[in-house]
Amino acid sequence: MDRFLWTNGLLEPYEDLKAQQHGIKIYDGEDKTPFEYGTLILTSHRLIWRDHKRSDCVLALPLAQVVFLEETESGLGRSAKIVVHLSPAPPNRPPGPAASSQNSYIRLSFKDAGETEFYRRFGEELARRSWEMAQPLPTQHQPAAQTGPTGARRAGIVGIERKLEQKRKETDETISVAFEDLSNLMQKAKDMVGLSKTIAQKIQEKQGAISEDETVQFKSYLLSLGIPNPVTRETHGSGTNYHMQLAKELSQVLQQPLQECGGMMSLADVYCRVNRARGMELLSPDDLLNACKLLEALKLPIRLREFDSGVVVVQLVSHSEEEVVRETSRLVEESGSLTAEELSRVAGFSVMLAKEKLLTTENKGLLCRDDTVEGLRFYPNLFMTKPVSVM
Repeated sequence: MDRFLWTNGLLEPYEDLKAQQHGIKIYDGEDKTPFEYGTLILTSHRLIWRDHKRSDCVLALPLAQVVFLEETESGLGRSAKIVVHLSPAPPNRPPGPAASSQNSYIRLSFKDAGETEFYRRFGEELARRSWEMAQPLPTQHQPAAQTGPTGARRAGIVGIERKLEQKRKETDETISVAFEDLSNLMQKAKDMVGLSKTIAQKIQEKQGAISEDETVQFKSYLLSLGIPNPVTRETHGSGTNYHMQLAKELSQVLQQPLQECGGMMSLADVYCRVNRARGMELLSPDDLLNACKLLEALKLPIRLREFDSGVVVVQLVSHSEEEVVRETSRLVEESGSLTAEELSRVAGFSVMLAKEKLLTTENKGLLCRDDTVEGLRFYPNLFMTKPVSVM
């Protein structure tokens, strides 16, 4: 365990995510450790372990410290394990969970299976040795090899005729494929043209003064278009690559809706909105959650966040906690006092999110509560927001 280092869990600019597996326990040789249940992340340069309960408990092991791997199968009452043999700890290393260790190997216990795929990817990264590679230099365009005139003369008339015939066949095949794609496009174009005419006609009739009902209807038209090429297990496999591509799709689909609804959306609302856009290619809750957990590691513009109460939301990276507190405090001050239901109507998001924002602002000291039989109501904390006059 003295080879592990403390880290924040974020990937370096030169680092790539390769695999991820939940339910991992770490052994220092044959000895147990406090790191009993977490997520194991394999990158091109490190092995990262993140505690499921404590988000600030993150360990990292440089792949340069790994000598070789062994895989042990599961048995009666014991889970499958990967044995990682390590080189001696370097001197003057950064602080880690253990100052020293008598063992030259660690064991990774896979409680939720997945050890075979992770072992294969782990071995591939050790063989690739990305940490030894320098940053790639810009490639120079090499001049194409020129064919000498002698080869052209040897081809003769027969060779020229063969080339012309081959070009003609390639042209025919290209035209056939193009017309097939054009036929499919024409079939879809009729529906798209009709849809655009309907929307244009309604906008023209209203002359720019579109009511809320019409706006909702227009948005339903756009939502019915869905995601053109949704990520599926058939196209991207069933491993980590599937969840990585799914996370990128979620970032593209949710970025605009998150901006429209104040920068934050509950995971339940995300699940409904994404599945509605995907049409028949529905997502399971587990796949959605695993993809959302990769948003931060992939450095995408949205993040998964869990409140102290256990409520899980997806929010924009730019939507900081300070901004949430400032906006919620402003709305309460303008209204005098607000409940979660009233804030939900004023700001236009769910009651659950309204309550979490009020509690967060209260924890920062800008609001105070009045808990009565009528419910929980929040008021501005005048001790923090108003100057105290001395008599």
